[in-house]
Amino acid sequence: MSKIFVDACFRKETPYTPVWMMRQAGRYLPEYMEVRAKAGNFLNLCHNPEMAAEVTIQPLDIVGVDAAILFSDILVIPNEMGMHLEFIKGEGPVFKDPLKSQEELDNLLGGEEAANKLTYVYETIKLLKQQLPEDKALIGFTGAPWTLATYMIEGQGTKTYNVCKKMMYSNPELLHNILRKVTDVVKFYMEKQIQAGADVVQIFDSWAAAIEPGKYDEFSWKYMVEIAEFIKEKYPHIPVIMFPKGVAAFIERGLVYGNFDVFGVDWGTPMALAKEKLGDRYVLQGNMEPTRLYSKERTTECVEAIQNIMQGEGHIFNLGHGILPDVPVENAIHFVKECQRVSKK
Repeated sequence: MSKIFVDACFRKETPYTPVWMMRQAGRYLPEYMEVRAKAGNFLNLCHNPEMAAEVTIQPLDIVGVDAAILFSDILVIPNEMGMHLEFIKGEGPVFKDPLKSQEELDNLLGGEEAANKLTYVYETIKLLKQQLPEDKALIGFTGAPWTLATYMIEGQGTKTYNVCKKMMYSNPELLHNILRKVTDVVKFYMEKQIQAGADVVQIFDSWAAAIEPGKYDEFSWKYMVEIAEFIKEKYPHIPVIMFPKGVAAFIERGLVYGNFDVFGVDWGTPMALAKEKLGDRYVLQGNMEPTRLYSKERTTECVEAIQNIMQGEGHIFNLGHGILPDVPVENAIHFVKECQRVSKK
């Protein structure tokens, strides 16, 4: 049975434009909160394949999306490379010993050795392949090397990125060495997700906007393109989605290139601009502003506007970033139904 989401990634004819949401398995769902409470904490949930599979499937049953995205976290990669990760209430993820030197980098596991430690992720995917309906796709994912490196260097989330950007300008060689090591782990991680059963993979560059457009290719995009190329060479039947957040200036300057299938458009980038610059080469995904979900009227207005631009061609509906924790579930259901309504062929 064909999967509508996979078909759309390859620009094949579909009965309507498929839809899913970033962070769709999450805190806005009471059912998710129940499982998370049972797990004890967020990392325990990521490390428990049965529970991770359960929360991955919830939005398909409850909200009606066309694809499931694996429940995990981007920071399991540096954690398994050897950096000690904690999720601290009110602060989020923290690495208590951030990377400062080549010597510290050399002490971390790399390549396949690090990727082999993420067995709980692959077990979750295998369970999901047994449980998911045949027509629903499973999206595997990773953080982009730059986004992962920012956490590894800063030690936690940051608004200024001053530690990693100081390294970018004063010790670019070390930053490139970190990015290279992370890239090599990510390649194997993506391959193992695909071997376990992922139908599609997405590379998230959540902190893309922290880099000036003239430096973005050097410190992020080229590494993402390398990962995509590695996947497409070995697994041409697996769609690859790239999602760099906050790169309208990068798109405008015609700097997007690479062998991948779908470009995720963030809410700060006009969909018409993305279509003009990229629509002939890539299927576009996105890009409703997530806070519109607080209003059903504003949701419908935006869904119709995006449909008017894309006309159901080369498009996947999504938010322009993740769904927020206090969005009413009925509003998320409304979004999905509206996307399916306006694009029904």
